[in-house]
Amino acid sequence: MVGDGHRTVGTPLRAAQDEAGVSPGVWKCRGLAAVGLVAGDVVSERQAELLLGEGRHPDADRIEGELLAVGESPACARWATVLGRPIEHNASPKTERAKERTPWLALDLVFRAPSMAHIAWALEPGAWQETELLLWKPPAAWFSINAFFTAAGLRNWYVNFEHPTRRTETGFDTLDLAVDLVIEPDLTTWTWKDEDEYVHVRRLGIVTDTEHQAVELARAQVLVLFEDRAGPFAHAERWAAWRWELAWTLPRLPSVA
Repeated sequence: MVGDGHRTVGTPLRAAQDEAGVSPGVWKCRGLAAVGLVAGDVVSERQAELLLGEGRHPDADRIEGELLAVGESPACARWATVLGRPIEHNASPKTERAKERTPWLALDLVFRAPSMAHIAWALEPGAWQETELLLWKPPAAWFSINAFFTAAGLRNWYVNFEHPTRRTETGFDTLDLAVDLVIEPDLTTWTWKDEDEYVHVRRLGIVTDTEHQAVELARAQVLVLFEDRAGPFAHAERWAAWRWELAWTLPRLPSVA
């Protein structure tokens, strides 16, 4: 941050820049307006610390304070300022095998809207683990309704909000949109899940305004299905008794030349 010189511990950034004979850093490039920055403004020491040291928005202190002032929880307010997540934070003992297909994940310091992270996956053979899954997905719907089973029976219903299904030469593609709805097996209670993450991806522009409108409509549609006991909920007791038959032939993905 101060050219080719070394900055003594405790020396303010501006003083070190003056001593090194370099001009203060300024914000440059397209897309600054999307994150509330102004081209030509000087990069303060605190902004550099937040961005380069913590991977948070350069004005995270202000944003966090404003969210706290309107009643957001400290956790949600802080999460809303995060611009990226280090690779090592993706590690989990429960998902170790899934993480063998490590995504490419990086912080985009150019603030190129709307993408703030780029992920590339390689398609590999795999087996579903830990649960059995029964999935109900109308092709044009912005959600899927999933029933997760363990050896003890139906664990829970899970509504995943996602892109409509798109047929490809290797199967079907969709895109997860962060927010979910978890419903108890007996349909007595339900809970929204990952709403803080959804707020974050909305703030970054990863979920666009058009997608957000589709998700809001899908939320309402799912609640109507749930309250009216329609769709898969119409025969929830029978679905709860469903089990995977070991004699069934496992499907295989088509080979692609």
